[in-house]
Amino acid sequence: MRHRIPLLPVVAAAVALAAVAGCGGPPALRGSPPAPTSVPATGDFSGQVGVGGGRKIYLSCKGSGSPLVLLESGLHDSSDTWTFTDTRPPVPKSPAVFPGVAEFTRVCVYDRPGTVRYTDPPALTTRSTPVRGTRTLTAMADDLDALLTSAHLPGPYVLVGHSFGGMITRLYAQRHPGKTAGLVFVDAFGTDIRALFGARWAAYRELLDRPGTPFDAQPDFERVDIDGSIDSVTAARPLPAVPMAVLSKTEPFAAPPGTPKALLDTLERAWPQVQQKLVDLGSQTPHFLATGSDHYVQVHDPDLTISAVRLVVGRVRAEP
Repeated sequence: MRHRIPLLPVVAAAVALAAVAGCGGPPALRGSPPAPTSVPATGDFSGQVGVGGGRKIYLSCKGSGSPLVLLESGLHDSSDTWTFTDTRPPVPKSPAVFPGVAEFTRVCVYDRPGTVRYTDPPALTTRSTPVRGTRTLTAMADDLDALLTSAHLPGPYVLVGHSFGGMITRLYAQRHPGKTAGLVFVDAFGTDIRALFGARWAAYRELLDRPGTPFDAQPDFERVDIDGSIDSVTAARPLPAVPMAVLSKTEPFAAPPGTPKALLDTLERAWPQVQQKLVDLGSQTPHFLATGSDHYVQVHDPDLTISAVRLVVGRVRAEP
């Protein structure tokens, strides 16, 4: 299936959407601390991990070794996008990114609440406790930290963020520099996109809010305060000086029928600048163009994505 659920960019870029203002996010860390979950240091694990406030998040891990790699999906995407491929020659069909990274280090994925499972038919995940209302980026980064802490997963981590997932990993790294060993941005969203859209930003944000999925009106569907997310990253401390890599698409974003051409043209003009700004965040950061791929680089170019992760992991291991 060539990605119909996710759609645009930015944030889950293809499934992007987000926000309404309102509630500042779920009670991620409120209440009694979560009971510890026994996650083995090696081998396969799949199960729910308590993150506080009576909530649980689905986590799956494979492989062994360090640093541990955490794969963060784009907005509205469950962890499924790291587990399958949609390739054409000469790109091999397997392995997908999740099992491919497990061949050289420990790697984990998880389902954020309200994200889409790539089942037939697609459905919202039931593996993580639902959270209603518009979420803040801070709450999402807090969930990630609570998950890694409660699961006793040893850091520091190499964080791999696709689309809006790159905003989550970026804020996490800014807030937890000591727990961050490296970063890989997979056609990721950037803070400068709002300014690049100019007067069309409100229309684009509206498109992200209502991307045309069957789940748009469901109260448990993941919604994020995008403007607040940009502000949070902008206001946070600089990223730590860690190895980084950036992968970027070359083909147009998928978009729902009826999307104004002027809006899509603005997006396509802005996106390369967004990607270059991500490259500029680090020192000697390699920039890989996934020629022939749309926004879902990890699905269409899994071998390239795995290679970028391997490169960053290798640089982390080579550090004194």
